[in-house]
Amino acid sequence: MNNKIRLTIAALTLLVINGYSQNINFRKPADQRGVSKFETSKVDTVPFDGLKVKIGGAFTQQFQALSHSNTATPTNDTIGGRPYNLNKLYPLAPGFNLATANLRIDVQLEDGISLTLENYMSSRHHSEFWVKGGYIQIDKLPMFGNPEWFSRYVTVKLGHFGVNYGDQQFRRSDNGNTIYNPFVGNYILDAFATEIGAEVYVYPVDGLFVMAGMTGGLINGDVKEAYLPDGSVLKKNPSILLKAGFDKQVSDDLRLRLSASMYTNPGTTRNTLYAGDRTGSRYYMAGEPEGALSNGAFVASTTAAQFTSGRLNPNLTKKVTSISINPFVKYKGLELFGTYEIAKGSEASTAVTPDPETRQFTQLAGEVVYRFLPREQVFIGARYNTVSGQLQGYTDDISINRTQVSVGWFTTRNLLVKLEYVSQKYNDFRASDYRNGLEFNGLMLEAAISF
Repeated sequence: MNNKIRLTIAALTLLVINGYSQNINFRKPADQRGVSKFETSKVDTVPFDGLKVKIGGAFTQQFQALSHSNTATPTNDTIGGRPYNLNKLYPLAPGFNLATANLRIDVQLEDGISLTLENYMSSRHHSEFWVKGGYIQIDKLPMFGNPEWFSRYVTVKLGHFGVNYGDQQFRRSDNGNTIYNPFVGNYILDAFATEIGAEVYVYPVDGLFVMAGMTGGLINGDVKEAYLPDGSVLKKNPSILLKAGFDKQVSDDLRLRLSASMYTNPGTTRNTLYAGDRTGSRYYMAGEPEGALSNGAFVASTTAAQFTSGRLNPNLTKKVTSISINPFVKYKGLELFGTYEIAKGSEASTAVTPDPETRQFTQLAGEVVYRFLPREQVFIGARYNTVSGQLQGYTDDISINRTQVSVGWFTTRNLLVKLEYVSQKYNDFRASDYRNGLEFNGLMLEAAISF
């Protein structure tokens, strides 16, 4: 840990000790009260009485007991005088995964204006401290006398943040923050990207919202000119986001929600809508090869390098158009949540394929969760997730199916323990691909803290 990080932590600790850790208006609770909450509300619940700082954190630890197998044709290559089977799977054994941690700082700067800084203190892909992103959220305009039309109907988000595409992002695990997810793993096709831009929300009537946004289309800033293989300039287009939804508490027992989202970029240097999570998946080394050939040498797989275990990256890095439809129903303690998603696009241009063909993927997911006992502190759930589509270099579609069954207990609003059984199968991969006949299954035990 360097001196800058030590000084930052010390300063934040002093803020908390001196009583500056406060509730921030128009923010989703970090504990169990934030479960099944989606976009920010326009309900004004915290009176402004000066600058406030809220320090929050999230920590997760898993114990993993998974096994895997495949039917891929052995390669039996000789590398450096030693025989290797590059289709042999990683030797899995039960054990603890690396603990993951998030640090979040929310600041109420002015009445209706707040700042959020999100950080990862430890993750599977990056064990060091690094910044996820930061943004300003504007719910009022005090500099213009707080006009009522803005305060009641409009929210603006500016900065570097996770784009609001699909509703699954509000239920997924985000590194150390896993308290909103009733399961351990995220989707196979995991749409998540942090980009620089803006989103504008309008709430015209109670229960209805629309959103339009535009970002740079890249995970980081980029001021370098890019060129195609023929020497022509590659235009870096912005990404456009559109979303609309209906979310209504119809009665004391019944809540209904339906949303539709679109994310599109007609062409850029490297889009990461399905590769934007650099923290890593929950299923460590499940379905991963023991190693790979690199520059004539055998390189063993590691949890940091092979950090997307169990996921599928469709590699739609040049252009992408994705649509997600998400229904949600909650009746008393019973929750039903679904996803229908279509993603179309192509990978980056190369000298061999200057104009890659457009490929399409379809994802379906459905989950049932039942929450019971006082304050719904215990739940049981089941999820089925399937993805099909054409991989780069394939002529026929492949598919991947996953089943998850979980049970969880909120021992307090800030503490959650989950036990999950997961089974995942890969279909129609080539015999020469290590994923041919691949499947993994087993148990995951996860403990989460969030505040």
